[in-house]
Amino acid sequence: MKLYYSPGACSLSPHIVACEAGIALQLEKVDLKAKRTESGRDFVAINPKGYVPTLELDDGQVLTEGPAIVQYLADRKPESGLAPAAGTMGRYRLQEWLTYIGTELHKTYSPLFSPDTSDEVKQSRKDYLRRRYALVENTLAKQPFLLGEQFTAADAYLFTVTNWARLVHLDLADMPALHAFMQRVSERPGVRAALEAEGLLRKA
Repeated sequence: MKLYYSPGACSLSPHIVACEAGIALQLEKVDLKAKRTESGRDFVAINPKGYVPTLELDDGQVLTEGPAIVQYLADRKPESGLAPAAGTMGRYRLQEWLTYIGTELHKTYSPLFSPDTSDEVKQSRKDYLRRRYALVENTLAKQPFLLGEQFTAADAYLFTVTNWARLVHLDLADMPALHAFMQRVSERPGVRAALEAEGLLRKA
């Protein structure tokens, strides 16, 4: 399988899941502005949506959208515990968090990266993010991970998007449980392997 990615983008989430599950992926970097892959292919021909993550399966099929990809990967290695079994309440809780992170956090960050977004709108989006992170903080104050004691694909997604906070100057310093979560996740071998492979972490 091949993962088309951009360093530090939302494609880091399935990359982490693959590393945590012990799934070997081919990696191909994408220039999202030029819409070209590192090997020179037209990325839009691979994924008409034009964004990462994109997973090319061994049979040639292409799967897009992070929440779908992380569940696909986790289901390849159910013993990893990265996704509860399909049809269980645990799986619906996972999907609940993946949806919340995707719609309430991930997409709210997007305008903060645009130079065309006014300062007023950026501040509004930051205020909104802080309100949405309050729920995350309350959850993590009671348990180490979003679903409880087990690290799952939802935690990989939360870690990925929360790493963007410093890039957009979003102050989350008053959320100690979230800070502890980020530190805890960053120390996981699978997470470190993904960060290192994307050039986001210096090799020891």
